[in-house]
Amino acid sequence: MLEGLLIGLQTAFSLQNLLMVIAGCLIGTFIGMLPGLGPMSIIAIMIPVAISMGDPSAALILLAGVYYGAIFGGSTSSILLNAPGVAGTVASSFDGYPMARQGKAGKALTIAAIASFAGGTIGAVLLMIFAPALSSVALLFHSAEYFALMVVGLSAIAAFAGTGQVAKAIIMTVMGLIMATVGEGALFNLPRFTMGIMDLQSGFGFITLAMAMFALPEALFLVLKPKNLQGDDDAIKDLRISRAEAKAISPVIGRQSIQGFFIGVLPGAGATIASFLGYAVERNIAPKAEQEEFGKGSIKGLAAPEAANNAACTGSFVPLLTLGIPGSGTTAILLGALIALNVTPGPRLMIDEPQIFWAVIMSMFIGNLVLLILNLPLIPYIAKVLAVPRNYLIPFILFFTLMGAYIGQNNATELLILVGFGICATALKFADYPLAPLLIGFILGGMMEDNFARSMQLYDGIAFVWERPMTLGLLVIAALLVLLPSFRARRAKARAAGVADGD
Repeated sequence: MLEGLLIGLQTAFSLQNLLMVIAGCLIGTFIGMLPGLGPMSIIAIMIPVAISMGDPSAALILLAGVYYGAIFGGSTSSILLNAPGVAGTVASSFDGYPMARQGKAGKALTIAAIASFAGGTIGAVLLMIFAPALSSVALLFHSAEYFALMVVGLSAIAAFAGTGQVAKAIIMTVMGLIMATVGEGALFNLPRFTMGIMDLQSGFGFITLAMAMFALPEALFLVLKPKNLQGDDDAIKDLRISRAEAKAISPVIGRQSIQGFFIGVLPGAGATIASFLGYAVERNIAPKAEQEEFGKGSIKGLAAPEAANNAACTGSFVPLLTLGIPGSGTTAILLGALIALNVTPGPRLMIDEPQIFWAVIMSMFIGNLVLLILNLPLIPYIAKVLAVPRNYLIPFILFFTLMGAYIGQNNATELLILVGFGICATALKFADYPLAPLLIGFILGGMMEDNFARSMQLYDGIAFVWERPMTLGLLVIAALLVLLPSFRARRAKARAAGVADGD
């Protein structure tokens, strides 16, 4: 192992590979800022370039740099424009965008950069230490466990609801789950609820729905509130975080970097679930006063998903490199690139080609440092987007919203769906319904149905619930997450009644 590590260091620090890290991070960051062009699209575009190099180490280092660079940069559009084009950065908009609206765009981008750097770096350290052992742990998770993991994700939905909005959050989650059923089913490859529209056979596109839930309502709100059409120059002045703020977010970043990495290790989980669970966990364990700040510009609410999603991106390389199992759509494209380069990922990769395995891990340390150095000095200039008068900013948001939806599915029907859902989302926003739970239900619903269907086929019914201890344990955790908030509320009410009675 030590010999392989030294070979990896030597390979990663060669001039060619250093240039590949920098190039990958630059491409990923700047293109990742554009809503709709997520890491999957960028890597797919970059594969011919990578394969033409002929050097597997350099090619994979370039593509890996593009991957975590896109996640790193994807938070920018979420924070500044409320237009998350990547599923892993949706949770970043919950508190990042309110901070930008409060004139703290610079501070929000600084926190996002630091949390992303810390999450990626801690994830790389854990990857280096635990990769061989974690590959065997990942194999223990089957369809039943993934179904239970999705249920855990849905059970934390109350964390995304404001005060007194739990019922509304549940309604929106159910709507998201219903929307996830549109298209071909998991058990039978037959179209469902498509109303005869061919373009709906593959279901609604995530990018279209994300833009409809966040970006389009924001543009419509700016139109409906013309008094806010002037830009805000104060948004670019407050860039530093105080010592107290650094002290507050440090444990959050540490916890979510570790949690995000281990979620990323599980094939099929990835940065999206890591960011949502990270946000939910931090809100649930925060003191009562701080819980009220979540969704309104909490620095913890921004740091948690940013650390978690970058750590999860690093963790997703564990099943890819050690098992040859893609943990997400993006790593599936990376797997295809590896095979095209005549590299066979799996348990023997570390032994047969240590220069590739360890060079990729070492490049992650370099890449995260490059991303931090690249992003921090550019924050004042990136934040100037908010200094643009809103009457110029609205067409900009609309253009990238429409472009992102079209690129996502490559058909004009998506634009009609985008406008329809966007108008509905604006009405729901006026009625004070939280929109995030709908998107979470949609994202997790499809994965939950697929894994539930496979489990039902394997066990000829729902016997997998009690026959697999890990599945049962995860479902018990989900039940506790649902019941705990109501138990706390009842206990607080009982205490208040006791104080009122003079006990």
